[in-house]
Amino acid sequence: MQQAFCQPFEIAGVQQYSTPSIGITIFDRDAGSVDDVLQRADLAMYQAKAAGRNTIACFDPEMQRRVAASVALEADLRRALAQEEFVLHYQPQVGVDGRLAGAEALVRWNHPRRGLVSPAEFIPVAEDTGLIVPLGQWVLRSACRQLAQWTGAAATAALEMAVNVSAHQFHRPDFVEQVLAVLAETGAPAGRLKLELTESLLLKDVAGTVEKMCLLREVGVGFALDDFGTGYSSLSYLHRLPLDQLKIDRSFIQEISGEGHGAAIVRIIVALGQALDMTVLAEGVETAAQFDFIVAEGCQAYQGYLYSRPLPAERLAEFIAARPPG
Repeated sequence: MQQAFCQPFEIAGVQQYSTPSIGITIFDRDAGSVDDVLQRADLAMYQAKAAGRNTIACFDPEMQRRVAASVALEADLRRALAQEEFVLHYQPQVGVDGRLAGAEALVRWNHPRRGLVSPAEFIPVAEDTGLIVPLGQWVLRSACRQLAQWTGAAATAALEMAVNVSAHQFHRPDFVEQVLAVLAETGAPAGRLKLELTESLLLKDVAGTVEKMCLLREVGVGFALDDFGTGYSSLSYLHRLPLDQLKIDRSFIQEISGEGHGAAIVRIIVALGQALDMTVLAEGVETAAQFDFIVAEGCQAYQGYLYSRPLPAERLAEFIAARPPG
């Protein structure tokens, strides 16, 4: 069948080509209803598409388990958004001189039965289903409320708040208006809000991306490029973007003392940041040796377990009281 479909055919005198993706399942006495069989074949067909198309995939019960788990998680996410089951934890960002500069807002799901659910489990589903947009709006609003509270206390008035922004959220036509509305609603100072973007986000519509960033920078909002070096880094767009900070991905920091090229990549990123007049922050700093290395290379700031784990707001307040900024 596959060979037959791969043969060219003619329409209105023009040769056309078609390649099939075929899903196969077994139809036996335990197969269930016709709809069940077709559903399994359909799942296998999509697996064939995901494998590069023009190929064949056989149904695996694990496929169905993953799909069922994803559907259940999506339903759970919709309920969690409606019932506001999400919470923010904050990981301090600190200068290499020891001064607390701010914190990154990290979302956690406080599931009523499972407790705190890792973002690694629910963020991919939120991305695939579009739920990342309302979730991202909730994170931005909640983080800005916290930032406004910090402004009212002497010990935290100078701190910055870093918030991750997804590609789905950023590329919405009304993204700039949404950010400005949240700032106005919460009273958070725009000059101490830093939005963290990923390299994959920047690949789409560079001109439109620059325009949105410039509009927000006019009111004081800053920008950091998150997980730098793990995506499709390109100097052709990097020098055009109004970025304030490059963030070195934790994977490179973890390789500093190993056999990989982490140390060399860290040196390159720091040098690049200096050349483009950006600050450089290292993520995932966990050991004194890693800290000593980034300081020696000229990195200006870091975050990681060496200084503090992500903390809920009340524990962060206690942490700041014990180690005030400045």
